[in-house]
Amino acid sequence: MKLIYDTKVISLEKILELFFQMHNPTTINRQGNDIGTQYRSIAFYENEEEKRIIKSTIEKAQKAWEDPIVTKIRKRSDFFKAEDYHQRFYERNPSNRYCNFIIRPKLAKLKEIGSKDFVLKN
Repeated sequence: MKLIYDTKVISLEKILELFFQMHNPTTINRQGNDIGTQYRSIAFYENEEEKRIIKSTIEKAQKAWEDPIVTKIRKRSDFFKAEDYHQRFYERNPSNRYCNFIIRPKLAKLKEIGSKDFVLKN
């Protein structure tokens, strides 16, 4: 997912803090029952300052995890938009089992822990 944000509204540090609370960054190529390289934890940077922020945030986040964080840090490369059926999937498929059991609870948690800092938009 490509994330575009306004630094006047939310910092990269805060986004990363939420990122490390919203998924398990200690499993390689896996999130829950989903397995494969597309499920790896990864953070992309555009410049050395963003890379420094990512590394620093990982060091802070590690305190909350017993196992080592395995999130990859990579320089941003070309971005490829997902197929149309992936676009706005949750919005278009509200009764889908994955949406109900995986996405909805994550969105509720995100609103709970991050709502004072920003507003989620569909």
